[in-house]
Amino acid sequence: MNTKILRLNKTGLPVSWLTREETATLVVKDLVIWSLGNTVMEIRGGINRSGNQSVLKLPSIVACAGKVHKDNFNPPLENRFLFRRDKNICLYCGGQFKWNKLSRDHVKPLSKGGSDAWTNVVTSCRRCNNRKADRSPEDCGMQLLAIPFVPNQYEFLYLSNHNVLADQMEFLSARFSRHIKLS
Repeated sequence: MNTKILRLNKTGLPVSWLTREETATLVVKDLVIWSLGNTVMEIRGGINRSGNQSVLKLPSIVACAGKVHKDNFNPPLENRFLFRRDKNICLYCGGQFKWNKLSRDHVKPLSKGGSDAWTNVVTSCRRCNNRKADRSPEDCGMQLLAIPFVPNQYEFLYLSNHNVLADQMEFLSARFSRHIKLS
């Protein structure tokens, strides 16, 4: 089972995805201060002298104590997250492609002073990327279909897990920016 549990800090900010083993450890060590969502799995333990079996119920969302980082969130820029942000759609021609037919395009080319940053990269099919080459979209008569953006912490957690459960999605998507659309 590939189900992951969403870990939050005590203020409700998403931190990471946990395996069932990691979550069970936090629950057993009494480090979970509150939880949300449905029970996603039960782990059965041994049977005591009275014949009762221990059962550990793992919720889909757990909040743990610890330091609350107030730093600005800086999501890592990787093609798998970029392609998922753009829904595997080439932001020049509008075609949807498999991940191995896509590439990262720098809207303002690196050679022209552009940066390798979320706000300067888009998903592009190889054909459009080759056509655009080392030019700006305006220089080659191409138009962007959407404006590149930096995913916030909630959006990034969504982008980093392909098996988000309904209650986890409800929690995360309530805090999505206007940029990301789920349809």
